[in-house]
Amino acid sequence: MKQTILKIHPNDNVLVALVDLPVGQEITYGADTFTTIDLIPAKHKVAIHDIKADDDIIMYGVLVGKAQYEIKSGGVITTSNIRHAANSNLTESKHAANWQQPDVSAWQSRTFNGYHRADGSVGTANYWLVIPMVFCENRNLEVLQDALVKPLGYGRKKTYETKAQHLINKVKSGGSIDEVLYTEIDAADATSRESKVFPNVDGIKFLTHTGGCGGVRQDAETLCGLLAGYITHPNVAGATVLSLGCQNAQVSILQREIEKRSPNFSKPLYILDQQTIGKESDMIEQALRKTLAGLIQANEATRQPAPLSKITIGLECGGSDGFSGISANPAIGYTSDLLVALGGSVILAEFPELCGVEQNLIDRCVQEEDADRFVSLVRTYAQRAEEAGSGFDMNPSPGNIKDGLITDAIKSAGAAKKGGTSPVVDVLDYPEKVVQPGLNLLCTPGNDVESTTAEVGSGANVVLFTTGLGTPTGNPIAPVVKIATNTNLYNKMSDIIDLNTGTIIEGEETIEQAGERILDYVVKVASGEVEVCAVRHGQDDFIPWKRGVSL
Repeated sequence: MKQTILKIHPNDNVLVALVDLPVGQEITYGADTFTTIDLIPAKHKVAIHDIKADDDIIMYGVLVGKAQYEIKSGGVITTSNIRHAANSNLTESKHAANWQQPDVSAWQSRTFNGYHRADGSVGTANYWLVIPMVFCENRNLEVLQDALVKPLGYGRKKTYETKAQHLINKVKSGGSIDEVLYTEIDAADATSRESKVFPNVDGIKFLTHTGGCGGVRQDAETLCGLLAGYITHPNVAGATVLSLGCQNAQVSILQREIEKRSPNFSKPLYILDQQTIGKESDMIEQALRKTLAGLIQANEATRQPAPLSKITIGLECGGSDGFSGISANPAIGYTSDLLVALGGSVILAEFPELCGVEQNLIDRCVQEEDADRFVSLVRTYAQRAEEAGSGFDMNPSPGNIKDGLITDAIKSAGAAKKGGTSPVVDVLDYPEKVVQPGLNLLCTPGNDVESTTAEVGSGANVVLFTTGLGTPTGNPIAPVVKIATNTNLYNKMSDIIDLNTGTIIEGEETIEQAGERILDYVVKVASGEVEVCAVRHGQDDFIPWKRGVSL
């Protein structure tokens, strides 16, 4: 019989409903038996025993809230009867007690086919970038994009443009409102792609943004660090950079940040300064010529075998639900452990979503200075949020709350499962680069796109993105693998979701089996054998974090 409830940790005093539980249903779990006194929607939590006012509510074995008033056995946990609370008494690191590595014998000889770079890194894709130093150059990027993408064969016939034209023709011919609303549209071939001029180049990407000037100087420096992370990224063959000339984000800062990340940088890099060149037409012509010259060089690269240790995975979640922490997140946590055991790197970010589990991560830090830095970054972030009149307790979105993540600590305890169980080898501040194999902590917001943008800038060449509600986000240069926490979502939004872990909820697959399946998929994606949904849809989301309070 299908399981209907789950106790995540032996010390928990709440259960998770895996299906809707009606009022009056008798529940037996181990030695505990109670009757539901409320409707318990799937993904929400129910009290096992009476919980008195101000008592701790424990989930995942950690403090996730305090009772606002007495909650009777069988009662649902809601925003009205629980308030955010998390463990804030952090102690010294236990210095990463012995880690039980998973068995990776089946993976030891596996390779993926990637693009080998001069610095020893290996890309899972091969892109050319066009980057503005300041938002003033965004229009010039748009001109270049219009001039290059389709003629080079990187455009796709646009499904909705085709459908719109069909409907417009219907309007022109005098069609009624009902005909416009209900006529079937055949656009089966609307996603076909033109043949590429440069078959070994996956695309040319244009990273428009709203930064580079105004704000404080630190904003410009941080932006240059992020852009340098993209230029030096293993998935990038080279770049064309457009500068106005007078902005805060000076080319010299970018060059310094590139040198910091790649001392022997040798990729083709063309930098054009509009105020030096003069006419816009001259600027655009030079950009066209140099970009095409760069693409000729980029096309010389071909995929070659590489060990799985050359994969760096970014771990992300967005549109999370009450199943995220018990299906997709622990599944990619196991994938992370497999990759770490193989010598690869993983990045766990979203610091506002580590609230309440900091001690666990502190205890996993190999170096004491990393534990200290993690504590400092988290506390500074939390303090700035409070000074702005907010706080980590305001992190859950309306969608999170509706689907069972009713406090930040509940959300965080599940989100942290993405990091598996391996030791923390480094703690990075945005936008620093990953240099250590193993589990790296990166300070970013919980905002999906800002965090994904940051992880890729730090070196992730594949991103695993779990979602319980559905989100279409992607990245310009790294494949973002979208993983559903539940089967209903996977079936409902199959056009933007790549994998399903609802099988764990349904008892058809263990967390370990799902984690292995995900790693096998990652290898195929890294080899260019599988095109993920976000890449197919051209979902090139890129939002730099302007070091303010973003939850």
